[in-house]
Amino acid sequence: MEKMLIHGGKRLAGEVVIGGAKNSTVALIPAAILSRTPVILDGVPHIQDVYNLMSILGEMNVKSDFTGNVLKIDPTAIVKTDLPDGKIKSLRASYYFMGAMLGRFGHAVIGMPGGDDIGPRPIDQHVNGFEALGAHVIDHNGIIQIDAPKEGLHGARIFLDMASVGATINIILAAVTAKGKTVIENVAKEPEIIDLATYLNNMGATIRGAGTETIRISGVPELAAHNAHTIIPDRIEAGTYLSLAAAMGEGIMVRNVITEHLDAFLAKLEEMGVTMEVGEDSIFVYPSGELKKVLVKTNTYPGLATDLQQPLTPLLLTAQGESRVIDTIYPKRTGHVPELAKMGADIHVENDQIVIRHSPNLHGAEVVAGEIRGGACLMVAGLMASGDTVISKVDNILRGYDRVVMKLKALGADVELLDLP
Repeated sequence: MEKMLIHGGKRLAGEVVIGGAKNSTVALIPAAILSRTPVILDGVPHIQDVYNLMSILGEMNVKSDFTGNVLKIDPTAIVKTDLPDGKIKSLRASYYFMGAMLGRFGHAVIGMPGGDDIGPRPIDQHVNGFEALGAHVIDHNGIIQIDAPKEGLHGARIFLDMASVGATINIILAAVTAKGKTVIENVAKEPEIIDLATYLNNMGATIRGAGTETIRISGVPELAAHNAHTIIPDRIEAGTYLSLAAAMGEGIMVRNVITEHLDAFLAKLEEMGVTMEVGEDSIFVYPSGELKKVLVKTNTYPGLATDLQQPLTPLLLTAQGESRVIDTIYPKRTGHVPELAKMGADIHVENDQIVIRHSPNLHGAEVVAGEIRGGACLMVAGLMASGDTVISKVDNILRGYDRVVMKLKALGADVELLDLP
């Protein structure tokens, strides 16, 4: 376990280049096992989740090599393997092996995955989707066994009770090799869904409608990759640095962004009074003047992402008046609130709403990164605060943010990782 030490209060300037999207990457890597040929992913972020997924691939005799930003995955000698426990439980996105292994082998045994503690995230919609495709699903005390019928999975019409990103992805992974046509309605529309569909279509899948409310899939017998796939930029990482730039920047350029993916977030920054110059694939944030209070309400895409409410919170502390955050996706995603209070923030939770008042004098403290985005929130707050901030459980930040210490230092931040005995 490491800790992050931040000597805060320094104004930051320069530029930062955004890495590939974590939320795409953690789906694309399990999806690689559907290919009968080696897969090449470009723009892969250097995050702990990638190494964890590579380790899980190794358990299935799938070789992988991560050099620079390129990840090569060779599933040609894959062995059908049950994954009831161990590494599979280390991250939430490991549940994408359910759909991928079901699509490849017609069988999967997966331990219920771990990941961030941000409230309940049941997999009932995943299970309902698999069952609609003809699979038989049994829960053995948290170990999920999924079996296709002897004749294989078949196409189906599936309606999701809520537009779940995880369920949408898992059902796509299972359905691409099912016989016949599958129609999935009320699906998630996030850019990462489009990225996955593009990747699978380039392997020979037939997926239409990604990015809309209805996805149509015509099953094919098998997939094979022939070209490298470049992962889209990480909109959550970009939003985190934009929040930091508005709070502490003396002029910061954020490069490698798809600005349309951040429309709701950029609109909220503009409402606060943040001055930006939005280019084709970059955003320059000018030093902020006095900022205004806002109401932040998260929603499914194209609404403001739940993953951005916590990185935005430190900036809200600089605004005049009382801001509020309502997270409609994970209303219990409030673990960062008491940690910020340790740093002098005037912040509390009231009826599942986060109430934030102007707090210009944050000070360093010892805080805990309970999960990825809460950790990012504390990191931004630590950079804003006077004195030293020590963040424990920093592995949660490293799980989701590409080479974060290097990027912060390039902006002039005084930050380092401490190796603990």
